[in-house]
This record gives sequence, C-alpha cells and structure tokens, in this order.
Amino acid sequence: MARRDEAKKSAARERDVNERVTRRKKKKRGNVPGRICSVTGMAMIVIVILLCSLLVLPGVFGFRMYNVLSGSMEPAIPVGSLLYVREGKAEDVQEEEVIAFYSSLEDGGIITHRVVKNNVVSGTFRTKGDANEKEDPTPVPYENYIGRVALSVPYVGKLLTIMTSLYGKIAAACVVMLGLVLNLLGTSLQNR
Repeated sequence: MARRDEAKKSAARERDVNERVTRRKKKKRGNVPGRICSVTGMAMIVIVILLCSLLVLPGVFGFRMYNVLSGSMEPAIPVGSLLYVREGKAEDVQEEEVIAFYSSLEDGGIITHRVVKNNVVSGTFRTKGDANEKEDPTPVPYENYIGRVALSVPYVGKLLTIMTSLYGKIAAACVVMLGLVLNLLGTSLQNR
C-alpha cells in the first residue's frame, strides 16, 4: 500500500512538472505575436520622433532648414534635398561656398547658389547655379543674404515638407497612436 501511495505521488509530481513545462512552452509561443506588436509599435514611434527631431533640433543649434525646389544646383544638390543653412557674416563668405539668399526682399523667394565673387566693397555677391551656364544676372546684396549651406541631405526635404503640412501632422499623430496601441497590445499578449 505504501508503494502504491509512493507511485501515485511520483506520478502526480511528474504530471505537475510536465504541465509546467507545457505551460512555459505555450507562453513562449504566445509571446511571439506580443513581441512583434511591441517592437513594431515602438519602431513606429521612434521613426516619427527621429523625423520630427530633424525639424526641431537644428533650429536649436542656429540652423534654418529649406527644401530645394529647383534643379539649378544639380548634381551637387538634387531637387528635394533638405538644406541646413547657418547664419554668419556676409563678409566672411568665400568663393565656391554655397549660400542661401532672398531673390528680393519683397517676394521672399529663397535661392541657393554658389558664390562666384564676394565683393565686400560694394556689399554684394556674384552667384551662379551649378547647373546654369551663366552667372546670375544681378548681384545679390548683403541684406538678402540668409547664410551658408552647412549640410545638404538628398531627398529628405520632400518628406519633411509633407510632415510639416496639416495632413503630414495628422498622419504623424496617427502613426504614433497606432504605435502606442500596438505596444499596449503586445504588452497585453506577453502578460497572458
């Protein structure tokens, strides 16, 4: 009788161990969809934050950002590039540097061309687009000068222009919300 009781206890312990192992395996398998949801949600949030930081952080460090709309500086600066422009003294600009300037103070159009000559005495630049055969017809007065192009990131300008529009902001908010929902769903699935 003692042997039967011992055998029953041993069998019960073995079943208990097997059940725990089976539960762990099921839990691990059940975590895969949860992990996928969590990682996807977090990735969506991080991507939006990184794209927004491209818009915000440079301004903190004194840069202005512009999207290139024309091909006058191709191939060096393709259409759709994002330009980071830093202010500085117009007198310090060297030949061959690329600058951003207002076409006229009245219309506010912004042009990005290479400096051919910096005439400090008259307070003007002679400029030329790399893709243009001739220099720009009129000198650029120092008062129209915005700054030097410090960095050009090809094709990112279009994306950031879209993000700053009303629809882009709505889309970014929706992506963040979807990311949060996926992250919460993933956490819930993992805790089951």
